[in-house]
Amino acid sequence: MLADPLNSAQHSLLREDERPVQWALSSGYVEYAAAEAAMEARVAAIAAGEAEELVWLLEHPPLYTAGVSAKDDDLLAPDRFPVHRTGRGGQFTYHGPGQRVAYVMLDLNKRGKDVRGFVHGLEDWIIGALDRFGVEAGMREGRVGVWVERKGAGWSREDKIAAIGVKVRKWVSFHGISLNVEPDLDHFGGIVPCGITEHGVTSLVDLGVLATMDEADDALKSSFQRVFGPVQPGVAPL
Repeated sequence: MLADPLNSAQHSLLREDERPVQWALSSGYVEYAAAEAAMEARVAAIAAGEAEELVWLLEHPPLYTAGVSAKDDDLLAPDRFPVHRTGRGGQFTYHGPGQRVAYVMLDLNKRGKDVRGFVHGLEDWIIGALDRFGVEAGMREGRVGVWVERKGAGWSREDKIAAIGVKVRKWVSFHGISLNVEPDLDHFGGIVPCGITEHGVTSLVDLGVLATMDEADDALKSSFQRVFGPVQPGVAPL
């Protein structure tokens, strides 16, 4: 069942002072451990009032991450890629080239202190970005992330195009989202993505949308501002 992305909590995600969120982009591949350490430091600084909110866009080399709810049986190929155990919510997911990862470090003290509303805001952000490419996507009851419905002659299925896994400490968020632009979808075969066996995984290119990573970034930036407010682009990566 398609869930309504614009619930009442949506409006509290905008800061009253309209202070822009810093927007950083890393080139090349960023190692996961280094990214996690940088996030930890930035979140502590935001919580202490010593740093601004930040969205950090990057790509990782091929790897699997396990959230706090991950089940060992869902790691089908433990020797295929490095596996990182992490404190974010959720289960197993894959990160790799062709996938845009956005780490979202926002001060929810100033955005309503509503974790559920924040997660819905992340979903709405992705849905808005996908709409730029004519991709109709949505939320699903009981399943975090963003999904598309695919149909053919006598068949239909739902595939996940973006994953969400977040953590909140002192009401500051970190970790974030991953949008499949053009990853190798075979790499998802080493895990049960997010513990869900009855649905598949897709990407923009798999759907026939030949978008570049730059185009995906532009769509993400535009949609983010609609949901969370203004951004300050061109910030140096962590």
